Amino acid sequence: MPENDNEFGKIIAKAWRDAAFKAELIANPAAALKAEGIDVPAGMAVTVVENTDKHFNLVLPLVPSGELSDEALDGVSGGGAKKKTQAVSM
Repeated sequence: MPENDNEFGKIIAKAWRDAAFKAELIANPAAALKAEGIDVPAGMAVTVVENTDKHFNLVLPLVPSGELSDEALDGVSGGGAKKKTQAVSM
């Protein structure tokens, strides 16, 4: 799977521009990703969901392995730095 968000950003941008690609990405994610040069490891399932003005999807990442302090966990989750947040409008 991609090592950085930039590769997924390209997939998202293509789905926004190309309705047929978006439909294939939702219906058959592994094949659509493979066509874009991203191999999905055997045994790994991929689910593509779309946010709408009435439905927001929150994805919980895999818990990091090993012991992390609360402070370190906040840093991993993005809670370590104070930043301006933007409200999600639905």
